[in-house]
Amino acid sequence: MLHVTLKAGVMMLKIQLCITGINYFFKSVLPDIEQFFSISDGKSGLLQTVFICSYMILAPLFGYLGDRYNRKYIMCVGIFFWSLVTLASSFIGKEHFWALLLTRGLVGVGEASYSTIAPTIIADLFVKEMRTNMLSIFYFAIPVGSGLGYIVGSKVNDVAGDWHWALRVTPSLGLLAVILLFFVVQEPKRGAIEARPEHTLPSFVLSTFGFTTVAFVTGSLALWAPAFLFRAGVFTGEKQPCLKAPCDNSDSVLFGIITVVTGILGVTSGVQVSKKLRTRTPRADPLVCAAGLLLAAPFLYLSIMFAQASTVATYVFIFLGETFLSMNWAVVADILLYVVIPTRRSTAEAFQIVLSHLLGDAVSPYLIGVVSDSIKKSDSYMWDFRSLQMSLLLCSFVAVVGGAFFLATALFIEKDRHLAENYVPSDDAPIIVPKRGRSTKVSVSSVLI
Repeated sequence: MLHVTLKAGVMMLKIQLCITGINYFFKSVLPDIEQFFSISDGKSGLLQTVFICSYMILAPLFGYLGDRYNRKYIMCVGIFFWSLVTLASSFIGKEHFWALLLTRGLVGVGEASYSTIAPTIIADLFVKEMRTNMLSIFYFAIPVGSGLGYIVGSKVNDVAGDWHWALRVTPSLGLLAVILLFFVVQEPKRGAIEARPEHTLPSFVLSTFGFTTVAFVTGSLALWAPAFLFRAGVFTGEKQPCLKAPCDNSDSVLFGIITVVTGILGVTSGVQVSKKLRTRTPRADPLVCAAGLLLAAPFLYLSIMFAQASTVATYVFIFLGETFLSMNWAVVADILLYVVIPTRRSTAEAFQIVLSHLLGDAVSPYLIGVVSDSIKKSDSYMWDFRSLQMSLLLCSFVAVVGGAFFLATALFIEKDRHLAENYVPSDDAPIIVPKRGRSTKVSVSSVLI
């Protein structure tokens, strides 16, 4: 039984790698897309904002469905649709930018179907320390898949000499994810691994606000960091401006490598430090998240300000900043899962996704682009660089705000978890989730009590 459960957990990791990589293929060729469609920074940021808004809007729907119907089949349909839309987007002509925006929005279907539901399957397969360990492995796939997406997407673009092919290879990864999900992963019973249900308290809400700042910063960096590094190279004379496709995507490759390595280091260190601190304080999880953001803020600031002076120093500071930023992923997920009742975890995931993306990476790429356009005083390579540099400083400020949210979470986490572990559902409003079909009488307060 343990072997089967671990096998399913590993398969979820492989699927997450495929899914994350698909999304970052698009970001790896952003300079080429800007040149092909002749769009401004604001419109470039809008591409990511449309995707995140679609993802955010659909997350509650998939959360609702995931709490009531077969989660594996829901994810298979969503991922397959995602792959088809991504392939279709690679055939859009330069005069139809609106169609590219539309397909980016439709891609949110696949992201919502998987990201909302997948962590709840992990939660139903494992418990306590094993759950934390498996979540850390699962969340490796976010930075690792992101980095591989940058690397592979850039290399496909270089080999083919056309950014469209970076999107045309992605359906194969989507098909692989569907095959693994359909034939290997088994649908576990909701809450079967636990003896009693759980519920949430203010620590869930505060940690969600904290994670929103993480989404804001990572969303900004994911879209704009390679473009910023490229513009810094043009500003200093190290690179030639992109006047004809394909553009120089070496910064996307380097940033992808950094994202992979820092993701592994950050997620691992965050989980290990949290586990060690739990022996000393029950507030370890939010304190680790707060420390990660507060340490990331100064290094992100230095990476932005050193871009015109030293390329090496810039990459070093990005490396350190992203490492500390990645400490949050698995720990935040664990906080959610141990304060939410098993039959409502998909709904709670959906709530966190909506809020974190609504105020986080749904707005941050577009906001950074608009601020950059508003600061720019002339159409020159110097102002292309300077305006984006100033706008990216928002990331450091937001990271500090996120640290404050997690410090506030630490004030409630001990009491909240104790109440969650001793929660008994009321007899007049039981939550019953059969193996098939819809759940019966459910109290609204059962999710956020």
